[in-house]
Amino acid sequence: MNILILGGTGRVGSHIVNFALEDNHSVTMLVRTPDNIQINHENLNIIEGNVLNKEDVARAMQGNELVISALNTDGAYTLSESMPLIIEVMKEKGIKRIITIGTAGILQSRVTPELLRYQSSESKRKSTRAAEDHHKTYDLLKESSLDWTIVCPTYLPDGERLGTYRVERDFLPEDGAKISVPDTAEFAYRQIENHEYINVRVGIAY
Repeated sequence: MNILILGGTGRVGSHIVNFALEDNHSVTMLVRTPDNIQINHENLNIIEGNVLNKEDVARAMQGNELVISALNTDGAYTLSESMPLIIEVMKEKGIKRIITIGTAGILQSRVTPELLRYQSSESKRKSTRAAEDHHKTYDLLKESSLDWTIVCPTYLPDGERLGTYRVERDFLPEDGAKISVPDTAEFAYRQIENHEYINVRVGIAY
């Protein structure tokens, strides 16, 4: 399969790139600084550009069948500002499937189900800026006609790949406290072939 991975140099994204290459998928990465990429693989296509530039996104998406976004909030609003461009180009090129990495903050709250976790007492984070950016991205995907899945990890230490974890639609698994970066990446990568969580936020934790 031909896969475009955005945010492929990040903590979660780099693992997803490795999983895809190990399975002999053709992987395209859109990166601002190609010289920082240490991977040398015949199935890896590196395109220099910025996810906030529609022309760059269109070049990167050419010939791909599926998009995985592991973009992070990076102290700005890259997520919510890039998503309209990503959605627009996907529609123009007839690509339906997108898998993104979100945050547990945009899952429904167990204590106040009409609110998202970051809006309720369930969240312990003082700053809501990152969650708000993820929330805007979630709303954009909901309003699109794409087949989307948002993987929503809680506290995300680097950790080891255990291969066993709990997932739940729209909620964080009860008493879930953490999930490692590689296990989050593994679950997100598996959604390439899995259609169980189309148009769903998926909470993931040990």
